[in-house]
Amino acid sequence: MSSAAEQEAVQDPEREAVQDPGTVAAVRAEIVEVQRIEYAEAVRAAAPAPAVWPGAPMPLGARFRVGPDGVAGTNFALWAGGAEAVELCLFDERGVETRCPLTELTHEIWHGFVPGVRPGQRYGYRVHGRWDPWTGARWNAAKLLLDPYARAVDGTFSLPPEVYGHVRDWPEQQVADTVRDDRDSAPYVPKGVVVHDDDDWVEDRRPKTPWADSVIYELHVRGFTKRHPDIPPELRGTYAGLAHPAAIEHLTRLGVTAVELLPVHQFAHEDHLLRRGLHNHWGYNSIGYFAPHADYSASGTAGQQVGEFKRMVRALHDAGIEVILDVVYNHTAEAGERGPMLSLRGIDNRGYYRLEGDPRRYADYTGCGNTLHVVQPQVLRLITDSLRYWVTEMGVDGFRFDLAAALARSMHDVDMLSPFLAVIAQDPVLRRVKLIAEPWDVGNGGYQVGAFPPLWTEWNDRYRDAVRDFWRGALPDVRDLGYRLTGSSDLYAWGGRRPYASVNFVTAHDGFTLRDLVSYEQKHNEANGEGNRDGTNDNRAWNCGVEGESDDPEINRLRRRQLRNLLTTLLLSTGVPMLVAGDEMGRTQGGNNNAYCQDNETGWVDWSLLDQPEWRELTALTARVLTLRRTHPVLRRRAFFSGRAQAPDGLRDLAWFARDGREMTEGDWYAPAATLGLYLSGRDIPGRDARGEPVTDDSFLAVLHAGAEPVAFTLPGAPWADAYELVLDTSREEQGEAPGTLLDGGGELTVPARSVLLLRVAE
Repeated sequence: MSSAAEQEAVQDPEREAVQDPGTVAAVRAEIVEVQRIEYAEAVRAAAPAPAVWPGAPMPLGARFRVGPDGVAGTNFALWAGGAEAVELCLFDERGVETRCPLTELTHEIWHGFVPGVRPGQRYGYRVHGRWDPWTGARWNAAKLLLDPYARAVDGTFSLPPEVYGHVRDWPEQQVADTVRDDRDSAPYVPKGVVVHDDDDWVEDRRPKTPWADSVIYELHVRGFTKRHPDIPPELRGTYAGLAHPAAIEHLTRLGVTAVELLPVHQFAHEDHLLRRGLHNHWGYNSIGYFAPHADYSASGTAGQQVGEFKRMVRALHDAGIEVILDVVYNHTAEAGERGPMLSLRGIDNRGYYRLEGDPRRYADYTGCGNTLHVVQPQVLRLITDSLRYWVTEMGVDGFRFDLAAALARSMHDVDMLSPFLAVIAQDPVLRRVKLIAEPWDVGNGGYQVGAFPPLWTEWNDRYRDAVRDFWRGALPDVRDLGYRLTGSSDLYAWGGRRPYASVNFVTAHDGFTLRDLVSYEQKHNEANGEGNRDGTNDNRAWNCGVEGESDDPEINRLRRRQLRNLLTTLLLSTGVPMLVAGDEMGRTQGGNNNAYCQDNETGWVDWSLLDQPEWRELTALTARVLTLRRTHPVLRRRAFFSGRAQAPDGLRDLAWFARDGREMTEGDWYAPAATLGLYLSGRDIPGRDARGEPVTDDSFLAVLHAGAEPVAFTLPGAPWADAYELVLDTSREEQGEAPGTLLDGGGELTVPARSVLLLRVAE
């Protein structure tokens, strides 16, 4: 480590840089040379390195295999463009380090085969090069770096000062990132683990659910299973816990077809959270794009987490449930210039990250301090190699891309012809799996809802906002709602896209739970320790008259009715519905709309709610509406509505009615309205079944009424229907079986206050 005097010598020229940059460079060069000599002496004192054979530059990462002359060992390969030298560092069970220089360099890939290194071996890298933050060069061989291709990670990131490439606590923080810290970080950082690729997917049967039939259930591996009473305590919060029959039974009883897992890539906790005694619960802080997060493993972290994850996927597949991963390729846990040095920053900072015109600074389109430079070939390769690995070797069925607009940026602007999107479109593996974009980032021009190309579906936040506003009585008219209920053709009817391009949601992990949406109007994030400044203020929520929990029976009945309205609207809408774990049973976060750091009862699903009749009924309603959706193709259309009849003697496939029974006119769409009738014709549904036969179904009339008082609604008569049968009424706490009462077409029906009625056309 450099002395305090040497650090002061670095610091002083920084203040004089504008006047005498040549002097600054000279002083720094002298100090770097001193540091190099000190480091070389330390290396010579280390344990002797084992033999390293040349090995191969492909594939990247650590691969156990049989080498020359039938000798078993591991091939190590690391892309480190611009580096001057790379050392492979092996650690035994006591933590003793052995350094092995990699001397073979092929196309900027440092590689070598180490005989005798077997699965379970822990390792990392030290990468040598210039320390010159003013040009974006931040090599520091004192820092042990995680292999970007590590398939398992053992240990926890605790982020003491030694883990930073610069002197984190330098008195003058405005230049702290320029002062190199030469303390060894190896004792404080996790290590990669060599994993044996001995598993195949011959016996695995992927569900391959068509998009139009999909129902997504967003869940957190730990949060979903941590409090489940029927999962053994030692499995709660783990991949094995999610694979347990008790967890899977709930999913199958609901009728969901896919789980969307919050990030399971190895991630690190942010320093500001650790200082407050908190942890990153959601996991949107990735550092290992090939490794299942070790803390979710019940079987061990020396590679066992890989097999446990695969067994979880198999168990879900056996139940007919697909696995979609929420992935964070837009940024890493290394944050901005004052962040830790964990992996990519120390391998090649300029190669992996987008830098500003001032190369000391990072371009930040994510709000997390850095942005991966996806137009760089090696970064694009890292991402696509990772995606293919999770599909082909870990068995997953698709991905939801966090802040996907950041990945679609070329040099600066979002570009739908960007290298990332082009590579995905032609990749024979990735173009066949489910691809979901969160179609925005925090940079200029980052909001891209409706703009992603075919193959992609998108989180549709305009659906969320319109449905929330309708049920809280805040829509100025019903134009936007009409589009949202029927697949958002205004956003997606181009380029061959279909209604299932819209992933419809009312809630997500980010924001209020469904119960909190009807119980709070203001966020209550004090437990996060950020002065309630974090989280959005635009909640579009209505608390039914009282902020927070209430013991007023009438308010609680109204809130439960609103929950039924929101859930039923979501599940009857055209597009792909996404539920959030626990919403179907009234989960609450106490008004916290940003529970990213609440790895506790706030962030975990409370299964005891199912012991209460009112919440069991909500779960039963969710399952009932999903059964209706699954059995009626008119509710999960594969093509947009045309508003025309498919046959000369048929009915239009879609019709809208005002409460007086007449079809809505253009003027009705521009007028305030609390009541809307939606007729879905099942007589002539576009497309054919697997045998080439026409698809036909029952016809339905849905009536949505957000008003505070009951209204009379005239049911459309001939030619729409002679009679209707009431199937669903959200004003009822208990649904039971359909009433079976026939209602005459042209007759008047009283629609209860704040309710959804679903009626089937009687033949």
